[in-house]
Amino acid sequence: MPPYDIAILTTGDELLSGEISDSNTKTIAAILSSHGYRLRCSLSVPDQEKEIVAALQYLTGHVQFVIVTGGLGPTGDDRTARAAARALGQPLVINEEALEMVHQWFSRNNRHMEPNNERQALLPQWAQPFPNQCGTAPGFRLQHPHCELFFLPGVPTEMKAMFEQSVLPILQQRIPDSNPLQQRTFKLFGLAEPKIDRLIPYKQLPEGIEVAFALDYPLVLLKLKASGNDAEHHLDQAEALLLKELNPYLMARNEETPEGNVGKLLTRAGLTLSLAESCTGGLVTTLLTSQPGASNFLERAAVTYADSAKADWLNVPTLLLQQHGAVSENCARAMASGLRNATGTDLSLAITGVAGPDGGSEEKPVGTVYISLASANGVHVKRYSFSGNRSRVQRMSATMALEWLRRFALQQIEK
Repeated sequence: MPPYDIAILTTGDELLSGEISDSNTKTIAAILSSHGYRLRCSLSVPDQEKEIVAALQYLTGHVQFVIVTGGLGPTGDDRTARAAARALGQPLVINEEALEMVHQWFSRNNRHMEPNNERQALLPQWAQPFPNQCGTAPGFRLQHPHCELFFLPGVPTEMKAMFEQSVLPILQQRIPDSNPLQQRTFKLFGLAEPKIDRLIPYKQLPEGIEVAFALDYPLVLLKLKASGNDAEHHLDQAEALLLKELNPYLMARNEETPEGNVGKLLTRAGLTLSLAESCTGGLVTTLLTSQPGASNFLERAAVTYADSAKADWLNVPTLLLQQHGAVSENCARAMASGLRNATGTDLSLAITGVAGPDGGSEEKPVGTVYISLASANGVHVKRYSFSGNRSRVQRMSATMALEWLRRFALQQIEK
């Protein structure tokens, strides 16, 4: 039995209307991949019984395992259990074990149980229930003559916990000879994918190393994958080769985040920081304070959006704002230096720009952003021209600011 003879079926009108994205398939695929399994295919269908039935009948004829998510709730649009019974030719009955699971959840959480919740125990006759530690809907397992099916809730936290606790052990028992895939992810900033691709010494990479790209704007994710007994050793060799070329652009790896690493570097360098953000609206502050330990380096931060805020809080001269405007090298320089004079922090970083979609001009089009950093070495300012919508301009501006801080901290550490 091949380790990729697995399919995912997600149900939900909201998945097909674009209201929400299908995170469940991504989660399951990542877990499977880390254990040496690959998906053969994935499908999404609406909350219509006939569509779910058709999908189940198709998949049971083509794969050995089907993982279904969604449609196990107590409301009228939760039709997955009924569709499963119909597809496998079984009556729908109250499963006493599942009903007890539902009652126990409400009792354990001191919640009142509505009569509709008993519908979550209506399962195909030969279903084997899975407990749900995070919610009310039990999952279940069904046997088909040529396929095994697992039905999980659509709520991502419930689905993930049930998959790891109930489904994955069964897969590992049924396909014990899987070859776990090992992966290393490098989060790069400042180079486009084609440039990174040209810098990769493909001919020198160890045999069996796979290279893949993904984008987490504005970061490029470079992934190295390998399996087998020598995977770890081969990945070490490949990583060493890649970092010879790409290390200056590496902001984070694997589960690390750029903002988390910047915070650690600032702390290690013993640097204190203050921030003044205009067009980014506090995004840099949010990123840095989302990580534990931010109080070790961040002294204060301000969103100085209006000219009056720049004048009142940062002591940017009103005449300067009138002559050069808030989006200018002069203003960015004055913002950073005024903030550092007021706070006495080692570093003060300021951002001002036009995030759009309005407010641009021929001289300063949308995407024009100035970043300034004040330190004991002086005040440095640079103008950027970023592309994309408002969110992308803000995201790129914040990431570029993190990159300035990362490189400054590294220089201090390496002295």
